Amino acid sequence: MKKVPHFKSEDEEFDFWDRHDSTEYIDWRKAKQAVFSNLKPSTRTISLRLPEYMIAELKLLANKKDVPYQSLLKVFLAERIEREFARHPRTPVKS
Repeated sequence: MKKVPHFKSEDEEFDFWDRHDSTEYIDWRKAKQAVFSNLKPSTRTISLRLPEYMIAELKLLANKKDVPYQSLLKVFLAERIEREFARHPRTPVKS
């Protein structure tokens, strides 16, 4: 097995693993399953343009539910995505 190098940053590590096969560095037969129950999913900031009336209505709904409107929007999106995949199961992406 090759020795895993020391990385100066997560970006450097990401670039390394993007270009190298981990089986040359790690014996996956010795791997053990780990559970990280308290991890929060990674998030990414996006810019989304919505009509002003839609934002106003979303804020009204969020106010009635006593939650931030962006959190409510995430809930709505998650529910819809789940519903769509229930109707049309995922198909593998071919590269």
